[in-house]
Amino acid sequence: MRRSGLLTAVFALAVGIVGIAVAFGASPGAAQPQPRAHVYLLRGLFNVFSLGMDSLTEELKRRGVDATAHGYGEWQTLADKAAANYKAGKEAPIILIGHSLGADAVMEMAAYLGRKGVPVAMVVPFDGTKSFAASDNVGRVLNLTQRDYAYMRGGPGFHGTLANVDVSSDPSIDHINIDKSPRLHARVVAEVLAVIGNHKAAPAKNGSGANAGTARPVTLGQQGGSRQNADNHAPPPPKPPAGTRPLHTEEIQN
Repeated sequence: MRRSGLLTAVFALAVGIVGIAVAFGASPGAAQPQPRAHVYLLRGLFNVFSLGMDSLTEELKRRGVDATAHGYGEWQTLADKAAANYKAGKEAPIILIGHSLGADAVMEMAAYLGRKGVPVAMVVPFDGTKSFAASDNVGRVLNLTQRDYAYMRGGPGFHGTLANVDVSSDPSIDHINIDKSPRLHARVVAEVLAVIGNHKAAPAKNGSGANAGTARPVTLGQQGGSRQNADNHAPPPPKPPAGTRPLHTEEIQN
C-alpha cells in the first residue's frame, strides 16, 4: 500500500509538470519564436564623416526595425554574429547599409555571409569608393552614388535586383553629405520596410538560399562592367521636393 501510494504521488506530480509546461508553451508542438529582421549600418572613415548612418538608424528604430550602427572595420565580426544568429533562427532578413568605406564594407560583408551560406536580403551602399559586383546570395542592391566609377552590377550567379541611383545631377549632394540626405533616407526606409514586409509574407523555404561556393565580391574592372543594373521590383521612390532635380536611376534586366 505504501509503495502504491508513492507511485500515485509521483504520477500526479508528473502530470502536474506536463500541465505547467503546456500552459507556458514548452510543449513539443509549441510555436517557436520568429526570427527578427536586423539592419546593420556601417560608418566610413574615423566614424565621424558618416553620421547620417546614425540618424538613419534612429529613423528605422522609430519604425520598429532592429537597426544598429557600427564602424566599417567591424564588418567581419558583425558578419560572424549575424551568421550565427541566422542559423539559430534568431535573425532574418539581414539588411546591410554603409557609407563611403562603410559602403565598400557592406559589399564585402554580403559576400562573406554568402560564403557562410547566409542570404542577405538587401545591400545599400551610399557612395562607395569603388565598384563591386554583387554576390549571388544578395536579393537586392540599392546603390546610391554620385560617382560613375562606383556603379554596381550583378556578379556570377546573381539573380536579385539592382539599382544604381546616380545623384551627381543634384549640386546639393556630395560625398560628405550624401548619407544625410532626407530624400535618400526616405527611399531607404521605404525599401527596408518593403523587404521586411515581403519576408514576413513569403512562405518558408528550405535551405539558406545562398551559394556558399561562389559568393564573392568582384570589382567592375574584373567583370568589364558598365553603368547598369537589374530590373527593379522595389516600391517606387518618394517624389522629390519641389525645386529639386530628380535622381537618375539606370535599370536594365540582369
